[in-house]
Amino acid sequence: MAAASLSIIIVTYNSADALAGLLDSIAEELEGFGAANVLVIDNASRDETLEVAAAHPVGPRIIETGRNAGYAAAINIGYGAISPDDHVLVLNPDMRLASGAIKQLFITAAETGAGIVAPRLLHPDGEVAHSIRREPSIARAISDALLGWRIAGRLGWSEIVTDESRYARAGEVEWATGAALLITPKARRAIGTWDERFFLYSEETDYMRRARSAGFAVVFEPRASVMHVGGESGTNPTLHALQVRNRIRYYAKHNPLSRAAAFRLIVAANEGLRLSRSEAYRAGLDAALATRAGD
Repeated sequence: MAAASLSIIIVTYNSADALAGLLDSIAEELEGFGAANVLVIDNASRDETLEVAAAHPVGPRIIETGRNAGYAAAINIGYGAISPDDHVLVLNPDMRLASGAIKQLFITAAETGAGIVAPRLLHPDGEVAHSIRREPSIARAISDALLGWRIAGRLGWSEIVTDESRYARAGEVEWATGAALLITPKARRAIGTWDERFFLYSEETDYMRRARSAGFAVVFEPRASVMHVGGESGTNPTLHALQVRNRIRYYAKHNPLSRAAAFRLIVAANEGLRLSRSEAYRAGLDAALATRAGD
């Protein structure tokens, strides 16, 4: 596969502290891979993100959205700036590519015919992140609410896949967290753009559902590793509320109104049962109660 067929899209928002490390890892990867188009799509950062990007030797193309447009909208802007024949590697700015990750993602895409390949994500301490997900359902939401995702995960009842053996082998998954994804040009053309109604969170759930509906597999590849040095949605009340809101909105998009209403109540119950743990759950409960199908 010609290396020139790769574009790397990085969506930034006040990412100055993280971006240089990602660009460093991209530069190291490209030494063994070849050329790639690197794009930084910036959502009106107020810190030094643009300066960091402009000064980096990898020479990314910087596209300013002019507003905080959200993750999906920024990716769509990136799509519009590249060839439809390019493979796309979407990366959060707080990622770090391990050696050989890009090459392995390409190999897996070519060998399996997958439309989307998700690498193994690692925490900064080297522990494997639970990034594989099952499609949201009422039964899984009830299990997570009553048992907690860790216990429900051990039983195989959670949306989050926690079976460690699953993270040791490649294979098809329903979806995986969207912090790092390789998307083939055939899949991009068939799926279309990302749904911009999901400002942040659940946009990848929706995109990978649409990939599966278009006949493209989503494949998890543990031989490609990416370290995730950030991630604060679980502790930041604003981000957690947005995550809860978009889970409900995603389910409502793809299910009848009656089931969507039940799902919303279960998600609200999950947040309410955990109010004493942190302010994030209070924000999540408020978001669940305020969200209606079609919002």
